[in-house]
This record gives sequence, structure tokens and C-alpha cells, in this order.
Amino acid sequence: MSIARQSSSLPGILGEIADAVGVDAALQVAREYGGVRKDIPAEARMDHWLTDCLGYELADKVCRHLAIQDADGRRKGVIYHEVIPLGPASMMKRARRQLAEAILSGKSVRAASREAGLHERTGWRINSRLKERDDDQGDLF
Repeated sequence: MSIARQSSSLPGILGEIADAVGVDAALQVAREYGGVRKDIPAEARMDHWLTDCLGYELADKVCRHLAIQDADGRRKGVIYHEVIPLGPASMMKRARRQLAEAILSGKSVRAASREAGLHERTGWRINSRLKERDDDQGDLF
């Protein structure tokens, strides 16, 4: 059994949706349904959330791309109610965490911001917050 590799940088099922129909469509799904459990049938239906979100043609491409074949040769959708990742919102959180870790490891704010792909002003704000927390009393959490 081979495992399909996803080429998109989007997390989880959003990456697979992007591979099937493009990043813009995957981001549309994240904007409308990020953080929500959803099912994805083996074929698109006119009254389905994915068809409402992307239109029938793109939704059907996604459904067919994600469908699996069971032992009896029948196509099955993602019936276990997949949680749609938040998309860029969660990617921003990860980038901010990466920036903070880079600053704490001794990198300059400018270098850490470039490495994390964030604006330098964001780096200075995060650096300021890190300095506010930096005192002799440890963090309880």
C-alpha cells in the first residue's frame, strides 16, 4: 500500500483539497468551515455543504479525490466526520510561535521575522511581550 503525498503546504485535509482543486478553493473551505467536523461523500450531491461552498464541479473533484475503495470494491467517502483545519489562522499561530522560539534562541527580531515569514513589526510586538514575561518569577503554566 502506498501513501499519497500531499504537495500543498496547507495542513491536513485542506492540503488534500488543494491538491485536488487548488489552494484558493481549499482556503474557501477553511474560511467557511474551519474548525468544524464535516463529512465528505464519495461523490458530490447538490444539497451538500461542500457543493454549497465550492460549486458542484469542484466539490465533485474533491469528493472523488478523497474517496476510498472498500474491500467489496465500493467507493466510500470520508464518513468519520473529518475536522476541517482552520487554515491560515492556525498557520499564523504556528508562524508566531516559530518567531518567538527564534527570538528566544538568540536570533535578531529582523532575522526571526524573516525566518517565520512574518512582518518585522509583528516580530517587535512579540519581542516586547517576551521581554514583559522575562522576570525572575517562573511561569506557572
